[in-house]
Amino acid sequence: MPGMILEIITAESQVFGDDVDMVVAPGIDGELGILPHHAPLMTMLQPGEILIRKEGADTYMSVTGGFMEVIGNKVTILADACERSEEIDESRAQQAVERAQQRIAGQESELEMERALGAMRRAQVRLNVVRRRRARGGAISPGAGSSA
Repeated sequence: MPGMILEIITAESQVFGDDVDMVVAPGIDGELGILPHHAPLMTMLQPGEILIRKEGADTYMSVTGGFMEVIGNKVTILADACERSEEIDESRAQQAVERAQQRIAGQESELEMERALGAMRRAQVRLNVVRRRRARGGAISPGAGSSA
């Protein structure tokens, strides 16, 4: 089955660029599964996991938000921040979750609570991504930094 081109770009660099079979991303209204020849789409992304499937192998990445555009047979993700599972230090991610939990417990204002909950969500996503990689015994790294 012919695939589609996926590019994930942050302000700093192109994080991913390759031909893939499927992408699942955390849309603002829920998970979005994108297969080749998907209808045109533009949506915001919320913090969550991106699943990339290529030739039966899955790669997971954490994303803190951004936008996703599907045009033709190309998916472009403009991410606020995005990390491959192998780039995430599990102990640091766990510490970030714990710090966020402490911030949530001590917040009084609604704005501070929202910020602490956002930090908690981002830290938990990173932790989930790295634990998923460990449970599966590793991850593929197709197209790291390549341009498609």
